[in-house]
Amino acid sequence: MKISVIGCGYLGAVHAACMAELGHDVVGIDVDAAKIASLSAGAAPFFEPGLPELLSSGVASGRLRFSTNIEETKGATVHFVAVGTPQKPGSDAADLRFVDASFEALLTQVGPGDLVVGKSTVPVGTAARLSESVEAAGATLAWNPEFLREGFAVKDTLAPDRLVYGVKAGDAASVATLDDVYATAIAAETPRLVTDYATAELVKVAANAFLATKISFINAMSVVADATGANITELADAIGHDARIGRRFLNAGVGFGGGCLPKDIRGFMARADELGVGDSLDFLKNVDAINLAQRERVVQLALAAAGGDLAGTRVAILGLAFKPDSDDVRDSPALDVAVRLKSLGATVLATDPEAIETSRRVQPDLDYVATLEEAAKGADIVLLLTEWKQYRELDPAALAEITAGRTIIDGRNVLDSARWREAGWEYRGLGRP
Repeated sequence: MKISVIGCGYLGAVHAACMAELGHDVVGIDVDAAKIASLSAGAAPFFEPGLPELLSSGVASGRLRFSTNIEETKGATVHFVAVGTPQKPGSDAADLRFVDASFEALLTQVGPGDLVVGKSTVPVGTAARLSESVEAAGATLAWNPEFLREGFAVKDTLAPDRLVYGVKAGDAASVATLDDVYATAIAAETPRLVTDYATAELVKVAANAFLATKISFINAMSVVADATGANITELADAIGHDARIGRRFLNAGVGFGGGCLPKDIRGFMARADELGVGDSLDFLKNVDAINLAQRERVVQLALAAAGGDLAGTRVAILGLAFKPDSDDVRDSPALDVAVRLKSLGATVLATDPEAIETSRRVQPDLDYVATLEEAAKGADIVLLLTEWKQYRELDPAALAEITAGRTIIDGRNVLDSARWREAGWEYRGLGRP
């Protein structure tokens, strides 16, 4: 099929490359000329495992191209809109300027019978509003939310765990078209749910709200564990065996971040307020507050390890991205903690396998080094804040040879505490005795 993808940020670039990999003829459109130049050369402008290979093969095959010219969408019959929806400045609500501008530009190019497919995460009611202008242009609108995990986005696009189509009642043609787009996944018997616009819009934010709640729940339990001497990891293992609860996302630590969960739950609350049902989501305020409080807990652990005064204390920060296998530092707990420690007088040296440059762009005053050895050399305290594989597998004896102190704060609760203590380290985690 001939497909256009409007917006070539994280979501759009991955979607375009994967659609080409599936055999479609794809053009990606974005207003950022530098980004388009990079993508056209087969280079990803951000870190995502597997994406560079797909970009290179897609461009080389001729099935994938990129442009800043919206007129290049002519000839495509399916148009995906995958632009960002950040928080509005000074508000929790989603900023839909990019979505609205993309639709306005695209609808000058669509033809009768074309299908416009929204993939952006938007407040419920957006699709119904946009459908009027789409239909006035002779096209049809569907909403097809994304469920990508950074670090696994290629896999999640090529082999999704479910497909959701939001369409108007009786719109069998749009369903058939999307089935053709996702024919490979359909053939693999991927669960497919056909629903209305509102439900499709709510699926993504509801899923993120649930995941955020689960993470904040176990973090709240870790506070209780610290107060009682219980072990939060063993507690999570025990309750995770309950099939109604499950073990995934029950890992206590410095909290969640990134470009989705924090802004999506805040946007969800803002939209609920607009709809007059804000009380139903009041619990998400506590979810957000618990999450942010975890950062301060880690700062207080470092402060206590330094005897109450971080001035002159050399601190190594291992990890800056909000999660491993990503260079994304949007609302990153790790980067936030690093900045707070420096503000308290610590000498901070921070490192990350992929996120140094993205961190430097938003926090240029931090001191960054390329390797964990450089960060840890002469450090009094080491903080593990992003659970990259190489940090999880650190040898405590080898690390002790280059640090000045022997205190490690495990902000992700991923290290073997007994092993580190046996090697002479003072180990501190969250909710772990």
